[in-house]
Amino acid sequence: MVNIDSFNKQCQCIYKSEKYLVRDNGSIFRYSKPNKRKRPLDETWTFGKPWKHKGYMNFSSETVHRIVATAFHGNQPSEKHIVDHIDTNKKNNRPENLRWITRLENILLNPITLSRIIFKYGSVDNFLANPSKPIDGELEQNFEWMRTVTKEESDNTRKNLENWAKEGKIPKGGQLGEWIFRQGIYQEPSTPTINYIVSKTPNAAQRIIFYNDKPNEFPCTPEVIDANPLKTYYENLKEGEIFFRNHNGEYVVVNSGFSKDSQSIYILTRADYVYRENKDGEHNAVPISKLQEKVSIKDLPHALTEVTYEDNLFVHSKVETGFHPREELEQIFYDYTQSK
Repeated sequence: MVNIDSFNKQCQCIYKSEKYLVRDNGSIFRYSKPNKRKRPLDETWTFGKPWKHKGYMNFSSETVHRIVATAFHGNQPSEKHIVDHIDTNKKNNRPENLRWITRLENILLNPITLSRIIFKYGSVDNFLANPSKPIDGELEQNFEWMRTVTKEESDNTRKNLENWAKEGKIPKGGQLGEWIFRQGIYQEPSTPTINYIVSKTPNAAQRIIFYNDKPNEFPCTPEVIDANPLKTYYENLKEGEIFFRNHNGEYVVVNSGFSKDSQSIYILTRADYVYRENKDGEHNAVPISKLQEKVSIKDLPHALTEVTYEDNLFVHSKVETGFHPREELEQIFYDYTQSK
């Protein structure tokens, strides 16, 4: 846990007509406006709150890293400049981890970003020619490993990620984890013998993706295990029924089918909620049923899950990490299943 009062230096800055005091641990303090009523977020030290869709730390409707960069590195040099998180941890807003840089410079000068792009696109030329078409899926959009860090953790992270980039290979599963914050040279984490955790729903488990995964609910899981467990599970999968539930909201069944070898079930699901900004500038999950406006169901984030039966448990595994457009996952679904 990072102590918000542990810092060595603080600076003042003006960002979008607001006056801030900023510490070198990445925390900010917004002054009240003269002759104006004090707002709820005024004159309180904060690291901000995580922006679930982008991974950054937000304060009201602003990103914290831009405020910190302005305080310690000056105003944005031009409209083409963005703030680069050097270690790619979007929650590490310590000034030494931030720099103003153009998007092209970010690719060419940051060895960690460069390594990821080459892995996903085959070459920088391929990326520049068509950034929308990586050869191996989208660039990583997993934010679970990111968090605010101490000065020591920040230094360790950069060294470990730079060593990882030099190795030229992605850790197993393409994920990043707690190892990046530790002192010492990067070593690829070993695969655990049991690579799932028990879910909140009886008889259900979920494959481990991140080191700090939390149990989900899987309401379609059979309460009674019979002679043909997967068949029983499949019969519970009705279109529109809740497939899984977590702290964000619920995902409902779009389609389901047996694998070609009948040893697993694939379930295509979609979000039953959207994010909306509240009056404080925070983004909250709002169920579709509570929206006043109409949304395009097809354009909502989708997910694809494989269910197997192991160790007397229904084990749920993400086929693709993160959430993706429907068309992309439908193609994978039909490639993997008996469905036509």
